[in-house]
Amino acid sequence: MPVHAFIFPGQGSQAVGMGRDLAAAFGAAREVFGEVDETLKQKLSKLMFEGPAEELTLTENTQPALMAHSLAVLRVLETEGGFVLADKAVVVAGHSLGEYSALAAAGSFSVAQAARLLRLRGQAMQKAVPPGEGAMAALLGADLELAKEICAAAAVSPDGKRDVVEPANDNGGGQVVISGAKAAVERAIEVSRTKGVKRALLLPVSAPFHCALMAPAADAMQAALEESRPVAPMVPLVANVSAAKATDPDEIARLLVAQVTATVRWRESVLAMIGLGVDSFIELGAGKVLAGLVKRIAPDAATASVGSPAEIEQLLKTL
Repeated sequence: MPVHAFIFPGQGSQAVGMGRDLAAAFGAAREVFGEVDETLKQKLSKLMFEGPAEELTLTENTQPALMAHSLAVLRVLETEGGFVLADKAVVVAGHSLGEYSALAAAGSFSVAQAARLLRLRGQAMQKAVPPGEGAMAALLGADLELAKEICAAAAVSPDGKRDVVEPANDNGGGQVVISGAKAAVERAIEVSRTKGVKRALLLPVSAPFHCALMAPAADAMQAALEESRPVAPMVPLVANVSAAKATDPDEIARLLVAQVTATVRWRESVLAMIGLGVDSFIELGAGKVLAGLVKRIAPDAATASVGSPAEIEQLLKTL
């Protein structure tokens, strides 16, 4: 029998039209979207279904929207197929904001709690660094150690000033994303050309996520998580920060705060899940990004991305 991990996508998987076919086909999905709309006092579902793209890609909208889509898929699996996550998954994991989706799926947060926390997280991350002062870049053909070496070389400016530039996402398969002050990230791109990196490119993002510049957002999340505490998940979380299992609510809250400024250790997380016996990774929600990353890290693992009615029907046949 396959040993399943359920995984939940992060920023970059959003697209106008996300969740629209689910809402048209299933009342259970409409309930989730309606709950998120009511919680946020915003027709986020209309923005998801119809756009405009520029508004959907605002971090404060993208984060709760991706969670809503993932949880709508889960709710449909539960109502249409009698699916119980704790019976099918040995662990859950999510990429960055997807960690909140994973925790909501595992019962640590309600949908409303996750929506409120992700709205605040998106707003706090956006406010942490003034527009134009931060940047992120993808280093293709680099591993984490090389990315650290490049960041160390790029951190010091020509006038001797030290700027923040750090690995933000270790996505595996030779893809590491770096984040920090714009000038330092641009220097890192130049340095990477002398270090054998295949390609280095600036990413179209609105803030430098997962680096020390996000410290004000981490403070905001600490305050929010003191008010909105997680409970123990019904399935262990493999956390971005530790690349290890977590079940204790206090530890989970601490990891969620640390995650705002820390590297997303996705490659190590996938390898940790493989080490726990996982041989099947099922991505719930928008896009197919995480399934693609898993295939690069663990080519022998089975993967499935489930976000549409047809994909839900197929999954229920195979589980």
